[in-house]
Amino acid sequence: MSLLSTTHRLKQQPLAALGVLLLTGFILCALFAPLLAPQNPAQLDLDGRLLSPSAAHWFGTDELGRDILSRTLYGARISLIVSISVVSLSLAAGLIAGCLSGFYGGWTDTILNVYVSNAFLALPGILLAIAFVAFLGPGLLNLILALAISNWVNYARLVRAQVMAIKEREFVEAARALGASDLRVICRHILPNILQPLIVQAAVGMAGAVLAEATLSFLGLGIPAPSASWGAMLNDARSHLFDSPHLVIFPATAVMLAVLSFNFIGDALRDLLDPRTRLSTGL
Repeated sequence: MSLLSTTHRLKQQPLAALGVLLLTGFILCALFAPLLAPQNPAQLDLDGRLLSPSAAHWFGTDELGRDILSRTLYGARISLIVSISVVSLSLAAGLIAGCLSGFYGGWTDTILNVYVSNAFLALPGILLAIAFVAFLGPGLLNLILALAISNWVNYARLVRAQVMAIKEREFVEAARALGASDLRVICRHILPNILQPLIVQAAVGMAGAVLAEATLSFLGLGIPAPSASWGAMLNDARSHLFDSPHLVIFPATAVMLAVLSFNFIGDALRDLLDPRTRLSTGL
């Protein structure tokens, strides 16, 4: 029955199936990049600069003769590492701040929600990330920390709203009456009931993290050369946009498909985890 149910859901949501297929492809490319890449992504070949796609180089070569297919495959590693790490750190920080703010209220809520959250929201997230990376310097760890610092507030606000709604429910009051500690009430009774919107937000947040990483790498604030990054590849291709458009097409397509896959999965999870949507669509 579970297999039939899953097949039925995939038929009802073809975009979700497409998103899972695309994401699976990117994960496989990231995991097996050393086996799939035809060449070393950092290998220079000045005699083979700006070659068009051919049997020898399926995606062509860049201005330094590096194989674009190899660099695109290795770029999937950077994007997935950044997206998973950023969402994990942001979600962890947002869970702690949101639970404290929503559960205790009072001055705790005022300090975390009014002062701290609004201070981070005063600047657009991407500008905050740019300032952080520019101050500490480019690098994978600094990039992940910068994006996590600029994105945790969204999760904190969501967790706070969910906790404030759940903590007034009867089963939470019953747990308190039985003498359960605050930590047990939060971990045992509140967190399991707020996971659904967090999962959806995390899926959509990964799409935003892929775009943010590509943006910072495009600005020269991402992973230092010679590491392959989709954003850095787009930056290198700016001066050859018209004479060698394949330098832009393939990394830009990779970014687009990665973002689409996370968005499709996020939309599918929202419909799947929302009881009202399941009843209206018959999922």
